[in-house]
This record gives sequence, C-alpha cells and structure tokens, in this order.
Amino acid sequence: MAGFLKVLFRNLLDGPSTDPFPLGPTFTPKRLRGKAVVDPDLCVGCGVCRHVCTAGAIDISPKPDKSGYTITIWQDSCCLCANCRHYCPTGAMSITNDWHLVHPESEKYEMLEQHTIDYEPCAHCGTLIRPIPLKLAEKIYAHDANISPEEIRHLCPKCRQLEDAKRIERVYPAVETEEIREAAALPDPPAPPEPVVGKLEDAPSTQMNLPAEEAAPAEEKA
Repeated sequence: MAGFLKVLFRNLLDGPSTDPFPLGPTFTPKRLRGKAVVDPDLCVGCGVCRHVCTAGAIDISPKPDKSGYTITIWQDSCCLCANCRHYCPTGAMSITNDWHLVHPESEKYEMLEQHTIDYEPCAHCGTLIRPIPLKLAEKIYAHDANISPEEIRHLCPKCRQLEDAKRIERVYPAVETEEIREAAALPDPPAPPEPVVGKLEDAPSTQMNLPAEEAAPAEEKA
C-alpha cells in the first residue's frame, strides 16, 4: 500500500505523462523530418536535387523568356528521404522539422514550396547567369585574400577563367631562362642533302656478276 501511494503521489507531482496533442501543445524532436524547403538565395538551379529525388517531388522549369527558372517541391509527393539535402552542392535544400502537413483533399495542389529565381547579367560580358551564392564564393576563394568573393561571383564562368588567368600571370610572370635564350640563339639545323640523280649509263650494271657469255649483248651472240 505504501508503494502504491508513493507512485500515486509522484504521478500527481509530475503531471500527465501522455502527449496532450491535439488538445494542447506538443514537442517536436530535433531530427524529425518534416517539410522540404529550398533557400532561393543559395539555389543555383543545377538540378541535382531533381535528379536524386526518390519520389520525383522536385521540378525545375525555365521561365518562358529564359531569364530564370522556377523550382517547385510538391509536399504531397515528398517521401522525406532527404536525398535533396544530402546531395545539394550549395546547401540550398533542407528538411525542416515542421510536420504540419495534414490538409483537406481540396488543398492538395497548394501544398508546395515554390520559388522563381531570375538570372542576372555578367558584370563583364552581360551574359545572363545565376550568380554564385556568396557563402559558396567565400569558401572557394578563401585561400586568396586578393580576390573579392562579392565581385567574382557576379561573373560568368568564361569571365572567371579570364580573371584567373590574368591573376596567375601577375603572380607567376614569364621568366626567360638562360636555357631558353641559348636555345633561341642556336642556328637552324642544316638542310638534308639532296638526292644525287645520275645518268642511266652511270648506274652499275646488274649483269656484272654474270658469266661473260650471258653478259654479252644478244646481237654479239648472233
């Protein structure tokens, strides 16, 4: 009896041990997989998330005028596999712990995550591009303090290559070594000798090793 009273008294002090949801607030585990979302500031439209999506819940479509693209996540199709988060190279895709996905059938086409992202002209040549996310540019060029991530991320790949080539040329200028100068000073190699073409009678006779009778002309034999 004393043990029963002890448990009863402890339960009265601790309160209910069951989850009061939906009549009251509930807790959400930190690692719970809920809605899939995309950060438009980090998305570059590479399409990796669409390629690895197990349920085909992600779509990336170009705008009609080719000035950008629209990325869509259909929450009803998402199976919460988190492949998009795992393989996204820029960290734009994530799985939140928002589990509020219950909805009436009439709202099934409204359960989506959608963003339209516009291209920007290259700062040098004007080609329409999707700029590199600032966080990614800072990570790529963290080893070189002479490069401004904010400036270089607004360049197209071709212009970035040209800027890299110019920078490498400034850091490692071409040096003409002694060997190069000596090689440049060498005279041209002599031309090969021309083949000697003689007259037919000067050519050695192919009958020189034949017996005298066989080597004699046919008219002498007659």
